[in-house]
Amino acid sequence: MMSTVTVLNARPTRLLSVLALTWALAACAVPSTPAEVKGSAYLTPASPATHDLLELPAPAQRLTVAVYGFRDQTGQYKPNPDSSFSTSVTQGAAALLVKALRDSRWFTPVERESLQELLTERRIVRALDGSQENGQRTAINIPPLAPAEIMMDGGIISYESNVRTGGAGARFLGVGLSTQYRVDQVTVNLRAIDVRTGNILQSVSTTKTIFSYEVRPSVYKFVNFKDLLEIEAGVTNNEPAQLSVKEAIESAVVHLIVQGMKEGQWRLQNEADRNNPIVQNYMKQNETYRSMRTQTAVAAPEATQANEATSDEVQTAPVTGS
Repeated sequence: MMSTVTVLNARPTRLLSVLALTWALAACAVPSTPAEVKGSAYLTPASPATHDLLELPAPAQRLTVAVYGFRDQTGQYKPNPDSSFSTSVTQGAAALLVKALRDSRWFTPVERESLQELLTERRIVRALDGSQENGQRTAINIPPLAPAEIMMDGGIISYESNVRTGGAGARFLGVGLSTQYRVDQVTVNLRAIDVRTGNILQSVSTTKTIFSYEVRPSVYKFVNFKDLLEIEAGVTNNEPAQLSVKEAIESAVVHLIVQGMKEGQWRLQNEADRNNPIVQNYMKQNETYRSMRTQTAVAAPEATQANEATSDEVQTAPVTGS
C-alpha cells in the first residue's frame, strides 16, 4: 500500500518538473532586445585605413578638390528574400569619399554634389541685399565660389558575393557544433583629374573582403528511455558592407596620395617625412603590385610561345589509321 501512494505522489511531481523545464526553455526562445541596440548613437567605427589616413604627414599645400559623385556601378541587388529592389552596396559613397579627403588633411573639398541647391541659396542671399527694415541698407558681400584644382571621380566597380564559402562540424552522442563562413568582396576605383587639362593624374583600385560567419551548437539526445532533449543555439556575425566600402575608399585615398607624392604631383611639407612608416608601407605595396604586373607581362609571352610550339607539334604529328 505504501509503494502505491509513493508512485501516485511521484507522478504529479515529475509532471510539474517537466512543465517547469518546458516553460524555462520557451522563455529562453523568446527574442529579447540586445544590449547594443539600447545604447546611444556613436561615431562610425574607425578602420585600419582610417588610422593611416589620419596619421599621414602634412602636405606642402592643400589642394582644392571637387567630388561630383561616386556612383554604384556594380548593378548588384540583394538576393531574395531580403529585397529585390535593395542594392548590395551603399549609395552614399560620395559622402564617404568627401570625408576621407577632408580627414587626410591633403585636400580641401568644395561642394559640388549639391551645387544647384548652393547656387539657389546664394541667389536668395543676393535678393535680400538692401531689404532690411528701418531703411537700413547694408550690402551683403558674397565671395565667389572656390574653383577646384583637382576633380575626384570613380565609383564602386565590383561587388562579388560568395567568393569563398566553407564550414565544418562535428557531433558525438547527440552533442555537436557546426560553423559556416562566407567571403564577399567589394572593389572601388578612384582617380584624380587635373581640371585645367583633363589629364588623369592618378588612378587607384582597392579591394576589401566582407567576412560573415555562423556558429551553431546543438544537443539532441535521449536523457532517459522516453525523454528526448533537444537544444539549439546560434550566433551569426555579418561584417557591414558600408564599413567595407568606407575602408576601401579610405585605402584608395591613401594610395592615391602616396603615389602622387612619389611621382612629384604633390609634395610633402617636410621631405624627411618620406621615411614615415605609413608612407613606406604604402610605397612597398605599390612596388609589390608593379613587380607582380611585370612578372605577369613577362610570363604571358612565354606561355604564348609554349602554346604555339605545342600546336606546331600537334599539326606535324603523323596521323595513323586502323
